[in-house]
Amino acid sequence: MLHIAVCDDEETMAAANAAAAEEVLRECGSIGRIATYTDSGNLLYDITEDGFYFDLILLDIEMPGSTGMEIARKIKPALPNAKIIFITSHIEYAVDAFELSVFRYVPKQDREKRLAAAIRDAVKLLAIEEGRIYTIQTSSRLEKIPYREILYIERDGKNATLVTESGASKVRKSLQQVCEELASEEFLYIDRGCIVNLIHVMQVKDGTAVLKNQTALPISRSHLKEVKERINEYWGTHI
Repeated sequence: MLHIAVCDDEETMAAANAAAAEEVLRECGSIGRIATYTDSGNLLYDITEDGFYFDLILLDIEMPGSTGMEIARKIKPALPNAKIIFITSHIEYAVDAFELSVFRYVPKQDREKRLAAAIRDAVKLLAIEEGRIYTIQTSSRLEKIPYREILYIERDGKNATLVTESGASKVRKSLQQVCEELASEEFLYIDRGCIVNLIHVMQVKDGTAVLKNQTALPISRSHLKEVKERINEYWGTHI
């Protein structure tokens, strides 16, 4: 079950955004629970104090009290994997939204056209992330790594190293073998010796893939065009 929060200080807009989320869940055949907030402070308290969990959060940026931007900053430690969709009238917030690794930014003037698509992409990504695990098994250890935690995989001699936020795990297999075993569209070669997990890519800049944790991975010239095309195809247009 997906847990979704919608927060907007305008009650009619909050209800409309919740209805859009409900419609997408029906279209995708997903089961979800939607909590609607008109007070950003209540959402923040529920997450940081009462431990409420949400997979997806739809946030208005311009709200009294704690703004959507402030909410996103404060809940990140509690919900590091939550997908956040910002909805706002002000395009200048987009840069800050990217710095916060926000999933999508939807201008209010394009809300009807773009909100459902943004929610649909988030639901699709959450479904992809759910429950898939890469297993490393040797005579001395058994390690299970959720796909969503893998930042990138790099070649290390005859080994492949899977890098996550918590560290690195080495497996005695070629990069190609690991890629074939993962068999997932979000893993993409950006160089002969490196595969990146697209769900962690924030932007492509100056020939590098910049991840949400600010790691910058070089993209070879021969892969650059494909990487840009795949990211555009996978994520759609953010702005």
